[in-house]
Amino acid sequence: MVQFDATPLARADAHAWRPDRFLVITAHPDDAEFGPAATAARWIDAGSVGHLVCCTSGDQGGEDPTLDPMALAATREAEQRAAALVVGYAGVTFLHQPDGALANDLALREQLVREIRAFRPDAVLTHDPEVLFYGDGGVNHADHRAAGIAAVDAVFPAARNPMAFPRLAREGLAPHRARRLYLFWSNRPNAWVDVSDTLDRRIDALRCHVSQMHHPERLDARMREWAAEEGVPIGARYGEAFRLVVIDADEVDAPEIV
Repeated sequence: MVQFDATPLARADAHAWRPDRFLVITAHPDDAEFGPAATAARWIDAGSVGHLVCCTSGDQGGEDPTLDPMALAATREAEQRAAALVVGYAGVTFLHQPDGALANDLALREQLVREIRAFRPDAVLTHDPEVLFYGDGGVNHADHRAAGIAAVDAVFPAARNPMAFPRLAREGLAPHRARRLYLFWSNRPNAWVDVSDTLDRRIDALRCHVSQMHHPERLDARMREWAAEEGVPIGARYGEAFRLVVIDADEVDAPEIV
C-alpha cells in the first residue's frame, strides 16, 4: 500500500456531512477495504445505505501464472462479498470488466450509469483519477485511474442526462443527480472523516481478502499507521482522507453524524 502525506497546513474540522445513500465504485475487490471502508461503516452505522460496485473481479490479482483466472475471480468475488457484510453494505455488484485492461469506454460508462440510476445515491465514492504518481513513492494502478474517471463521467453528466443511454430511461431508470463525489487515495485531500470508532471494521473486512494477504501479520499495524496519519489533520486518532467535489449544493443539509 502506498503511503502519502495528507497533512494540511492548518488544522481542519472533521467532515460531518453524511449521505442518506452512497455508492462506492472501485476497480477491484479489496480496493474498497483499502480505501473508504471505515467511512462507509461509520455512515452505515449512523443510518446511511451503501452499495459497492467492483468494475472487475480481480482475476489478475495473483502471483501464480498457472492459476485459473476464472477460479481466482470466483474466489475474489466471494471474499469481497464477505468483506461487504462486515462493513454493512446493502449489496455488491460485479461488472466483470477485464482486470488489468479496464477502460473508460461507453460500455463501462453505461454500466455505471445503470448502477447510479438504479441505486440513486446522494454521493459516489471512487478513486481519484488524477493521481498518476503518489509523490515519489509509487505509481497508481491504471485500473484505478480508469475506474475513477469512468465513475466521474458516469456521475456527471451521463447519469443526470436524459439523452444519455436513452434505453435505460425506457427501462424505467430515470436520470439521477448524485450531488457529491468523494475521491479516495488522493494527493489533494480536502475532507477528513473521523473513523476512530470504525477502523477495526475496516481491518476485519480486509482480513476477508485471504487470497491477497501475503503478510497478514503486518496488516493491523499498517492500517493503523496509515489511518493515524490521515487523522492528524482533524486531531482524530484515526481518519480517512478524501478529495471532496460538491457538484450540487444542498438545498437542505443531509443528515450529520452526532
